[in-house]
Parts: sequence; structure tokens; C-alpha cells
Amino acid sequence: MSREVHNGPTDETQARGTPYSGDPQGGAGVSQQQLEKLPLDSWHREKGGRMVPFAGYEMPVQYEGIIAEHNWTRTNAGLFDVSHMGQLFIAGRDTDKALEKLLPGDFQFAADMKPKYSLLLDEDGGIIDDLMATRRGDDFYVVVNGATKHGDIQYLSSRLPEVVIDHMREQALLALQGPRAAEVLETVVPGVSELSFMQAAPFQWNGQPLWISRSGYTGEDGFEISVRSSAAAELADAITAHEAVKPIGLGARDSLRLEAGLPLYGHDLDHNVTPVMAGLTFAINKRRRAEGGFAGSDRILAELTNGAPQLRVGFEIDGRQPVREGALVLDDEGNEVGRITSGGFSPTLQRPIAMGYVATALSEVGTALKLEQRGKLFDARIAAMPFVPHRYHRKGAA
Repeated sequence: MSREVHNGPTDETQARGTPYSGDPQGGAGVSQQQLEKLPLDSWHREKGGRMVPFAGYEMPVQYEGIIAEHNWTRTNAGLFDVSHMGQLFIAGRDTDKALEKLLPGDFQFAADMKPKYSLLLDEDGGIIDDLMATRRGDDFYVVVNGATKHGDIQYLSSRLPEVVIDHMREQALLALQGPRAAEVLETVVPGVSELSFMQAAPFQWNGQPLWISRSGYTGEDGFEISVRSSAAAELADAITAHEAVKPIGLGARDSLRLEAGLPLYGHDLDHNVTPVMAGLTFAINKRRRAEGGFAGSDRILAELTNGAPQLRVGFEIDGRQPVREGALVLDDEGNEVGRITSGGFSPTLQRPIAMGYVATALSEVGTALKLEQRGKLFDARIAAMPFVPHRYHRKGAA
């Protein structure tokens, strides 16, 4: 997620907390009259949230500051409002087989209550969106990115007339992330700490049904909680009543996911990028590789065999100045060999980092390249991702 989460895509996180710039697919350029409000809009404002346009909504970019919120999430627990995301209930005859026409995952043999990261593909193998899909018996709960959700629904409906898609507009979505997330949520929703990474289950809280998965888009342990919009503020209050929790905005969500090496739809992923180029081949399991039959499979399977012309890579950059999306990647002769798609200052590592695409021949870790931003050159090297190790909670792990 992104996931835009997932997640929600952010443009760039500024090193010293300067404003979040919004998403070109629904943020910047949208008038205040056109923007929708989150179920927790008043709650964010009461907490001091600085609201900005994003994915067609007014959303909090920060409360006390991006770096402070980033560091708090890394050491405690942060509550994110991701209610702009699209929550879909997909049902119908052979829903699993239907989804396999457009997504490269193995849904026919997917286990119940196990969210799967997948990709909505076009006929050329380009990525329309990245998403999370969870089998719940014969039906699926799917979370798509906020800026793309309406287009996703239209695409799914037109290509899969055999399924029924319910856009769950009555649901809010919260994400509690950080090393103390399980400790906190267990005090509010007993039993939730029994979930392992990429497991989900229904729960009850104060008579309200919840759907909770142990997942997120920060690289930290955490949970995503689907709750009726009418109960969202009360649940948010219950969670933030714990001393370990603070509300966290879009800015820190972006810097966290960048440190985790997680791609952001609309920036690192789009229609011009295939799963192979993006380094997301784990989303194509063995059976699908053997059988194909999904949108764009001819191109994608050929790239799996022969390689893609470009690959998504990480960059470590000399100096202190961040290099932003759109900067050029140059080889030692000054030829353009790629572009930066996400970049910012890493609060954890205390240096600038970035992601982007380069010619496959130059994608090996350690390769020295130059980045050009507004006429200024920066020395950089291909770096392994994630930049900061993931800390997901897996069964059997300490």
C-alpha cells in the first residue's frame, strides 16, 4: 500500500518540516470547495493538524512537525488517518478467478484472513494501482489508493462484470504504527496482539464491528483498522489516550515509507512502470508465472525471463541537501540514464536518500552516478533498500 499507504502517496517530505506539496492526482490545484472532508476532519483540527489538499481531501500534513512525528513513530506509536483510501467489498461468482484476470496474485488458493499485496494492471503490463486484497470466504476486502480509487472501481467494474463491487464509503480507516502499536491496541481491543504480520480478523469494540489487519506502510510493526465513520473519532480518542500514541500527519508517513523503501503510487509507480521494473515481482507467484493469463502477462513474463530496461533503485546522496522527484540521473559521461521519483531527508539516517529508476546495467548496489537538480550536480551511489530495516511482527520472531 502504495500502497499509496499504499498508502497514501506524498510528494516530498522536506528536511525541516516545510509544507507537504500534495498529490498531482487529487491534491494540488483542487479548490477548497471541491475537497472532501475526512470523517475525522474536526478531530484533526482540534489536535492542531495542519490541513492540506491531498487525493481530493483535506488531510493533516503535520501536527507538531514532520521530523518529530517521524521519530515518535519510530520509537513509540503514531496514529495515521488513511480514510481517503478506497475500501472495497468485492463479491460474486468465482470472485477469486475474476480478480486473477487483472491482478498477478494467486487468489484462487489464497488463505482466508491473509492480506496479499497485489497490483492492478493494464493490458500493457503497466501498474494502474497497487493494493491489498484479503479473502474473507468467497468474498474479498480490497484497499486501494485514495487518488485512484474511483478510476479503479470503474476499471474493475468494466472488466469484471461478473462481480459486485461495494465502495464502503461508510468506513473510516486508521493506521496505528510503531514498535509500541501492539502494546497500545491490545489495551483497547483485547486479542489483537495475537495477529502476526499480514494477518487480519474481525473484532468488536464498544459494540462496534472492526476489521483489523497487522499491516501498514511505514516499515514498522502496526495495524490498519477499518471502523464505521460514525465511531472513528471515539476510537481515535481511545487510542490516543495512551501515553505512547500521538497523531501523525502525511509528511511523516512519506518519510517513513521512503526510509522503508516502499514505492508510492503516482510517483514511483504508474502506467509506464511494470512490476518487474518496480522490483515487485514477489507479487507474482509461481503458478501465475507458469500460467500467465493476467493483464499484461506477455510483457511481464518476458521481462521476468529477459530483464527489464530499467529498475527501481535506492540512492544515497552526498551532502545534506535532499534531491527531489524529477531530478535527472546521469552516468559518468553526463548522459541521462534515469530519474528520481521520490526523495527527501532521512530523519533516522540524518542524510538525504532517494528512489528512482535507472538503466538496468547501472542498477548494481555501489554504482556511482550523478544527480542533476535545477542545474546543480550531486554525487550519489546506488544503495540497497530498505534504507532502514523493516520491523514487522512475524510469528516465531523475537
